[in-house]
Amino acid sequence: MKITDATEALSALAQPSRLSVFRWLVRQYPARVAAGDIGQALDIAPATLSFHLATLERAGLLQHQREGRSRLY
Repeated sequence: MKITDATEALSALAQPSRLSVFRWLVRQYPARVAAGDIGQALDIAPATLSFHLATLERAGLLQHQREGRSRLY
């Protein structure tokens, strides 16, 4: 892993809500989970969750898969 990639990943996880989302998703693995289910489980508003998921995805820590109108992580 390149230093810049590691720095970006660690920076993304330095925010408590994003760390909670990441940890929760790791515990759900290998199941794919809809964004709405993540928000409900962690009590995070949809707009806020969308921002955090996008940040984690840009950092290379997760990927989404489209299934109909849902995004599965």
